[in-house]
Amino acid sequence: MRTKQIIFDLLNYLDDFEKESEEGNSRLSTTDFIGYLNAVHQPDTLDKDKIRGGSESWKATQHAQDKMATNVSILISLLFRYAKMYSRKALKDSPIKTVDEFAMLITLLTHESISKQELIKEQVLEKTSGIEIVNRLIRQGYIQQFAGAKDRRSKLLKITEEGTRELMLILPRMNVVSKIVAGNLTTTEQNLLSYLMRKLDHFHNDIFLNDKDAELEDIIKRVTPSE
Repeated sequence: MRTKQIIFDLLNYLDDFEKESEEGNSRLSTTDFIGYLNAVHQPDTLDKDKIRGGSESWKATQHAQDKMATNVSILISLLFRYAKMYSRKALKDSPIKTVDEFAMLITLLTHESISKQELIKEQVLEKTSGIEIVNRLIRQGYIQQFAGAKDRRSKLLKITEEGTRELMLILPRMNVVSKIVAGNLTTTEQNLLSYLMRKLDHFHNDIFLNDKDAELEDIIKRVTPSE
């Protein structure tokens, strides 16, 4: 029966999913597994061997994999530029002028207080540019800086009432930006893309936090070989 074959296929996929998971089996979820299935399963009409005319050439396969990785990198860069363009439109009449300023205020809204260093890390910014943005928001009165209770030398940040008020004014327009960026993707496609982007973020954020100064030759060793 075809149903039995589907069950066998699912079990094989589940086994592969467990092996590839970086989170460990205790952290696996049905949502992640569904995302994994959507990412790895290809319809018969898109079979790689058929596309290659049945060629088993390693060079042809490697070239296709390199090209696909390049396409992913280019498309992510282009999507960032599109999002930035729409965000500038949303912020044109606001005293909050950049996406980085908006992102910092959103982050502070979800924390009672946070250190300057942690805030900059969460935004994946270089220290110099991050401090510049924080200081600008402090001068505008949107962020308050104060000494920590346990260590007076440490500086903590929190959003002010004025900062919250300005953030609430611009938030509806930024929500419109989010919908535009999602474009013509269906809800299912958005869920799949979200799963894949979270996976990439997990991979790159670990490098940013722990091995930012590593050479490319060392970073490439972290990349899982393409199938």
